[in-house]
Amino acid sequence: MRKESFWDKAGTRSVLASLVAILIGMLAGGLIILIVGLTNPSLGLSGAWEGIRLVVAGLFCTGREAGALTFGFNPTTFGNMLFRAVPLIMTGLSVALGNKAGLFNIGAAGQYLAGTAASLYVSLSLPTNVLPVWLVWIIAFLSGMMAGALWGSIPGLLKAYLNINEVLACIMTNWIAANAVTWVFEGSNLKNVLENTKSGYIYKTSTVMNDVILKGVSQTVGANVPEGAQVVATRGGVATAKMGLDQLFSGSQVNAGILVAILIAIVIYILLSRTTLGYQLKACGANRYAARYAGIQDRRNIVLTMALAGALAAAGGALYYLSGNTEFFWNTYQSLPAEGFNGIPVALLAINNPLGVIFSAMFMSMLQICGQKLTELTAFNEYITNVIIAAIVYLSAFMLFIKTWIGKLRKGKAVDK
Repeated sequence: MRKESFWDKAGTRSVLASLVAILIGMLAGGLIILIVGLTNPSLGLSGAWEGIRLVVAGLFCTGREAGALTFGFNPTTFGNMLFRAVPLIMTGLSVALGNKAGLFNIGAAGQYLAGTAASLYVSLSLPTNVLPVWLVWIIAFLSGMMAGALWGSIPGLLKAYLNINEVLACIMTNWIAANAVTWVFEGSNLKNVLENTKSGYIYKTSTVMNDVILKGVSQTVGANVPEGAQVVATRGGVATAKMGLDQLFSGSQVNAGILVAILIAIVIYILLSRTTLGYQLKACGANRYAARYAGIQDRRNIVLTMALAGALAAAGGALYYLSGNTEFFWNTYQSLPAEGFNGIPVALLAINNPLGVIFSAMFMSMLQICGQKLTELTAFNEYITNVIIAAIVYLSAFMLFIKTWIGKLRKGKAVDK
């Protein structure tokens, strides 16, 4: 029996299919930049070339010297890339876990909001002069995950016992969460708590454009922030530990949240590939009724999957906002967090592999950083990177076709030999 080569393995073909999708997406973005540059007299071919370089290697751009772009290791942008990758890893894991069990968790945005609200509420409410700061952080983080699990279990219950499509249920719970979060914070006593402490801050913006001082760092609230939005910061030193990462990536927002996210991704990988529960979840995803015939409790596993998916998405929100250097605008009823939906392309690009989610999330985060560099250093806008992401997501739907095409190429080479 001929031994299967490395290039003929299903896993290898899946990775190659993802790389092909990324390559085509990058080429599409480069082509758009070239067209815009050539049709805009203020940019020209040189401007287009700068744009292409920033999209490909913006993570390593250090600025301009004598008008020319300079490149090298940039600890600030690299650290910020890792920081932004944390919520994408968690929401990507949330979507990937649901996909493995045959469920499309489009409710990661609402679960992310639930986790954000619960973790911030707990961290702002618990007295740090009574409890150790590290204990408050752990309680807040676990509270966020529990809130997300509870919110995720609602569409799971509706799917398992009433056979209501989880996509419809998730869409409804997303907007309920957006309104509920605003209602909870508006009706809470947090304002009085924060006004009586020197280390906690709460701000009301009176205009759409406002300068906000958060822990000594001046940040500008963008025009997309609704008037009257509330800004919340953690208090009493309750923030994710740096563990030396702030020294390695000086000037960035990175903290140990990236290590927690990677650890959770490894745990989910082990759960799915090395445990009986993981086998049961995948069996339900393959065929719910066949799994039930085999003695697997399909209803329980559907609810459990959505609860776990909700906890993962909520963990992303908790890790992001418990960092101590981010702002949360709780008037969220007008929009949903993009991280919840960005988890979908992250999971698709990783082909629902928990370990692959780590790298695809970092890639998506890198594109966001590159988009910022594009805006800061050229006349292009950052939305070109959204076109690249859209192209990659579109091609992700053709992963099976790309894998089959790669397989045919391999077979053709084998025949020629």
